[in-house]
Amino acid sequence: MTFRVLIEQVRALVASAVESAGYPKLDFDVSEPPRKEFGDLTCNVAFQMSKQAKKAPQKIAGELIERIKPQQDSFVLSAEPHPAGYINFRANYAKLSTTTLAQVLKNPDSYGYYDSGKGSHVIIEHTSVNPNKALHVGHMRNVILGDALYRIMKATNHRTTVLNYVDDSGLQVADIVVGFKFAGMKTEPPGGKKFDQYCGDEVYVKINEMYEKDKELAEMRKLVLKEIEEGKSEIARFAANITMRVLQEQLKTCWRMKARYDLLNFESHIVVSKLWSRAFELLKKNNIARFEAEGKNKGCWVIEAQGEEDKVIVRSDGTATYIAKDIPYAAWKLGLVDDPFSYAKYQNQWDDSMLYRTTLGGESATDRKFNGGDRVTTIIDSRQARLQRIISQVLSQMGTSGREYLHLGYEAVTLSSATAKSMGIDIGERESTHMSGRKGIYVNADYVLDTLHAKAYEEVKTRNPEFSEQQLNAIAEEIAISAIRYNMVRQDLDKMITFDVKESLSLEGDTGPYLQYAYARSQRILEKSGRQVDSKARFELLTHESEVALIKEIAKLDLVFEDAARSLSPKSLARYAYSLATAFNLFYEKVPVLKEENAGVLMARLALVSAFGVALKNALTTLGITALERM
Repeated sequence: MTFRVLIEQVRALVASAVESAGYPKLDFDVSEPPRKEFGDLTCNVAFQMSKQAKKAPQKIAGELIERIKPQQDSFVLSAEPHPAGYINFRANYAKLSTTTLAQVLKNPDSYGYYDSGKGSHVIIEHTSVNPNKALHVGHMRNVILGDALYRIMKATNHRTTVLNYVDDSGLQVADIVVGFKFAGMKTEPPGGKKFDQYCGDEVYVKINEMYEKDKELAEMRKLVLKEIEEGKSEIARFAANITMRVLQEQLKTCWRMKARYDLLNFESHIVVSKLWSRAFELLKKNNIARFEAEGKNKGCWVIEAQGEEDKVIVRSDGTATYIAKDIPYAAWKLGLVDDPFSYAKYQNQWDDSMLYRTTLGGESATDRKFNGGDRVTTIIDSRQARLQRIISQVLSQMGTSGREYLHLGYEAVTLSSATAKSMGIDIGERESTHMSGRKGIYVNADYVLDTLHAKAYEEVKTRNPEFSEQQLNAIAEEIAISAIRYNMVRQDLDKMITFDVKESLSLEGDTGPYLQYAYARSQRILEKSGRQVDSKARFELLTHESEVALIKEIAKLDLVFEDAARSLSPKSLARYAYSLATAFNLFYEKVPVLKEENAGVLMARLALVSAFGVALKNALTTLGITALERM
């Protein structure tokens, strides 16, 4: 937390100087300057004061500099005015280095984690893939973003609940049932293929092709859907069994990516629970929903959408629209309606945590509260932004009692032309194409992981021929996971990712494996030294530019965690991890460690290497990436 203290001390010095000079209190920024020769921190206070004081920023900065006197034991070494009017500060690295490295080595398991949450309850919903197909690479972005956000919230002391919504009563499930029951498709996949892949790759695609030629079959899906929604017939039981088989395979893929959940919410339970009718009564009671007696929406219940046409939530035939299903679920998440569910154990996950599922009636298997979050974040791609805005508007009108409902949107993942062609998909002259489950245009997540695993296996085997098959496969799997997880979180959410199989296999550059390799290198240095790291080494001896730069990065970790949690940005942590690894590699190139002849400097550098490993490991763990000892 030392860089945070440095910022706080700069802020206190500036505030004291402002008061001493007779100026009124005001807000100002303290941040890192654009160029390192300007110092470690810069302050814009003179610009903030200029208009009110009717003086040039340069003149004000000069006045304040005279009153800024850092104490001898301060983290601040000096202050100096910039010709433009900024006030720049330099850190006392003899003190900053000693304090930072001592903190890291004393509390390695918790270093960098910051209590910004104060135990508040946050709910995160992600994944929510229709249970009729396997996850494709586009779904991977959702899963990885959601899981990284959960980890960040946990690291900043938020009580977290992770939800996975299962649409087990929708048209896409009906399509699979029609394929099996009325189109003669076999329920067992050929050649040991995963059941979710079989349903998506073959059954779902083929049945949609058959609908275009057979209108009676297309009508059959409506009847099947009605049977599923009523939930009492043999067809409904068959659909439930198919849904659970697909869901189990989907979860295996998610667990392979090291994602975990707290609760599976089944849409069928939401429908039967009458949650919608309770929410509908609230909408009518609060005059949020109104009945249209005339006009184009005659006979419908509508809600007013800001800046848009009224949104129909109940049609004139009494059936609820798509948004009418989402509103009560969102209201449940915020705790605006009574919880109608009981909860049953589903199974233990890869991390040994228990996954629960909603049920109706009977005793609950846990006393845990899954809803009523202080903040609810729903992760859905940006194409759902309009719908999410309307839901948020409706919830605010219902009265959220200070609770927040947020939509974390992201752009879609497309396939590069090379990847599409490799799959036999003709996209003409276009550079990329959107994925479509209905048309069979996508790359399965399992295929991506398997391909990355195979590539990593060969790389590891080449470098470590003495490793056993078990070691090779274990390391290859971790490299595969890091490659895809880092690739998904390092991108801007508002930028579309064009997925290319060949590029994703790169194990060098700005990638997850690059970070893992930096960590493995640090552990090899410590191993080769044969020495026990001394947490009381003379850290003031670390004066080389590359050493100072590395310590500065290590000292920022808690600030990065806080920022990532506040801005809901796993990218912030990914960028930090890359900067940290780059600073370490530069340090490794510029100064000797194991060949250092001065015993005091050697021990201080070994401690710095150890502290780097702690900081990077904690950052990687929070991104869902394993810090490997060997690669």
